[in-house]
Amino acid sequence: MDPKLLDILACPVCKSPLQLYRPSKELVCRADRLAFPVREEMAMLLEEDARRLGSDDPALAR
Repeated sequence: MDPKLLDILACPVCKSPLQLYRPSKELVCRADRLAFPVREEMAMLLEEDARRLGSDDPALAR
């Protein structure tokens, strides 16, 4: 993903910044513990497309 785009993307639920988690190609909101998929370089930022992250999920590690 374009780094400039990552700078302006925000969680659609709480408006927190999103972090790219490269291993699973997801944008992660740490505040809501949600991971939004990235498919074909497009961020799927619908809450119903997101998966809930458990507290031990590697996507939440810094």
